[in-house]
Amino acid sequence: MKTWRLIPLQTDNAFMNMAIDEAILISRIKDAVPNTIRFYQWKPSAVSVGKNQKILEQIYPDALKKYQVDAVRRTSGGGAVYHDHRGEITYSITALKKDIAMDFTSVYVKIYSAIIDALRLLGIPADFVEGDIKNCPNLTVNGKKISGSAQTIKREIIQQHGTLLVSVDLEKMFELLRIGNLDCKLAFKIGKKKITSIQNELRHDIKINTVENALKQG
Repeated sequence: MKTWRLIPLQTDNAFMNMAIDEAILISRIKDAVPNTIRFYQWKPSAVSVGKNQKILEQIYPDALKKYQVDAVRRTSGGGAVYHDHRGEITYSITALKKDIAMDFTSVYVKIYSAIIDALRLLGIPADFVEGDIKNCPNLTVNGKKISGSAQTIKREIIQQHGTLLVSVDLEKMFELLRIGNLDCKLAFKIGKKKITSIQNELRHDIKINTVENALKQG
């Protein structure tokens, strides 16, 4: 069995976070580093957009200025994501695809099974949702999304980005993110029915390090 590398929870700004992940991806392609799991947070808070998206179609620039939130592009695909400074743990997994699973769907299943185990340790039962042509696979709790992810692959090296929501400020999230033709207030109302967090499910605060330790074990 190959030895993997774990980079423990660290906090950087959006540009450094994405630069580190891109450096890991390039280094793994060159076989200069082992398969790597990394946990991190964002300071200041940020919006990341998928590699194929047009940033101005995904965000409200005035709201970014209002809240002093950065915007950055990921190496991975998928949609725009709001990363709250204290409200989530982001992970990246960069590995030879065959060291995880043989096809993309199975990679999602394998990685999410570990996050399901982490949530179980915290007392939260979660379900894997396969996704569809418009949505990447994700995890839900009682039908509400708690973790999302997106992938890229280069030369048989896969990099998956994902988030696990510890807490969530939906009102702020939908002031920042454009959701089709919906206005902010309607997007917020819909989001309340579709998104949850660890603290919402436990109904009490939880330390970030407790969540990180559960993820490590998962």
